[in-house]
Amino acid sequence: SADVYVYDPRFPVPTTGGRLLDSGSLVPGPLEQSPVEKRYDVLCYTTPELKQDIEVTGPLQLHLFASTNAKDTDFVAKLVDVYPDGTSYNVAEGCIRARFRKGILHPEFVNPGQVYEFTIDLAHTSIVFKPGHRIRIDVTSSNFPRLDRNMNTGNAFGVDKTGVPATQTIYHEPDYASYIDLPVIPQK
Repeated sequence: SADVYVYDPRFPVPTTGGRLLDSGSLVPGPLEQSPVEKRYDVLCYTTPELKQDIEVTGPLQLHLFASTNAKDTDFVAKLVDVYPDGTSYNVAEGCIRARFRKGILHPEFVNPGQVYEFTIDLAHTSIVFKPGHRIRIDVTSSNFPRLDRNMNTGNAFGVDKTGVPATQTIYHEPDYASYIDLPVIPQK
């Protein structure tokens, strides 16, 4: 069945590590994600414990089938390495603003309630997930202050003083099977 969460721009998911330039206030790189993953507005999809090394090297893309009750919103994804003790560290991340799902030059609002495929580019990575670890995908709708908050109104950035909550639905059914392209390197 589908998973549902509410993204409220008044209470965005805080930036916790990742691809950051050292700004003095945010720490870049891999950081423990458990505090963020406990939030009501972060979905976590985790594999069973790995039995062997899995090398992932190359571009990552999450194909997310989702709907929202807003006319514009964001979807944010993280690839996470979960250690045997349960700690989890971010590996790669990406975001898509719904209105730019067809490209930055072709903005188009979404129809509230309609299911769309959002392709989230998580950039490139190279990591070996070790036996006993698990691979996780976190899905949410903010990563603030690294990314500006989408106020869910459709207005231009900086126009709205406050935003409106958006109900986000992530699908897993046969016609709308969300998935990630992981470039797994075969063992020799």
